[in-house]
Amino acid sequence: MSERLQPGDTAPAFTLPDADGNDVSLADHKGRKVIVYFYPAALTPGCTKQACDFTDNLELLADAGYDVIGVSPDKPEKLAKFREKEDLKVTLVGDPEKKVLEAYGAYGEKKLYGKTVTGVIRSTVVVDEDGKVERALYNVKATGHVAKIIKDLGI
Repeated sequence: MSERLQPGDTAPAFTLPDADGNDVSLADHKGRKVIVYFYPAALTPGCTKQACDFTDNLELLADAGYDVIGVSPDKPEKLAKFREKEDLKVTLVGDPEKKVLEAYGAYGEKKLYGKTVTGVIRSTVVVDEDGKVERALYNVKATGHVAKIIKDLGI
């Protein structure tokens, strides 16, 4: 089980392929705040709702100085299908080896329909301009989560 991040921790650096196979690094966003959210799988109902919510609020978040990166264990080809099917504007990156998911504490044991399983823990980490964790939220709900983040961040 990976350790959960705490406010003040240095956010683990990463470079992962986006839906087009281009590398996206946390370091590319230095000087801006980044909302990194972790979701189990592209093209599933909850994850679609969450990605659409982020897309719908992307301009509001960007105007407030936040970039958004969605991370899942999906391969770039599936992310591209997801982006096209749902007309998503958020940056989606794939972590098939789950190294970044683990580094952020977003992969491990969780309850699913009353059973304990190992998988992606729906999580959101807000990283400040200096690469430090500002907030780390785990076991979040797909529905209503983006509205809660916006409220909590005072946007």
